[in-house]
Amino acid sequence: MGFLKGLLIRLATTALAFWLATLLIPGITLESSSATETVTTLILVAAIFGVVNAVLQPIIKTVGCGFYLLTLGLIALVVNGLLFLLTSWIADQAGLPFEVDGFWPAAVLGALFVSIVTWVLGAILDRD
Repeated sequence: MGFLKGLLIRLATTALAFWLATLLIPGITLESSSATETVTTLILVAAIFGVVNAVLQPIIKTVGCGFYLLTLGLIALVVNGLLFLLTSWIADQAGLPFEVDGFWPAAVLGALFVSIVTWVLGAILDRD
C-alpha cells in the first residue's frame, strides 16, 4: 500500500506543478472548458511526463554521460527541456489541450519549474 500511496502523491504533486507552470510561465498553456477537464488533463499530462522521464532519462544519461561530465551537468537543462517538449507533443497526439510553445524559454523553464515544485512538494509531503 505504501508504494501506491507514494505513486499517487507523486502524480498529484506533478499535476499541481504543471498547473502552476501553466499559470506562471508564458508559453505553457492549458485550454479547457471545465474544471473537471483541467484536472483530468493535468493528471494525464503528469502521467505522460512521468513515463517519459522514467523510460528515456536513464537511457539518455547512460548514452550521454560524457556530455554530462563535459558540461558539469548543465546539459541536463537541455535534456529536461526536450523531454518536456516531448511530453507536450505526446499530449497533443492524445488530444489533450496542453501545449508548450517552444524549447526556449517555455520548455526549459517549464521543466525546471516542474522539477523544483515537485521536489519541494515531495519533501513536504514525504511521499516515501
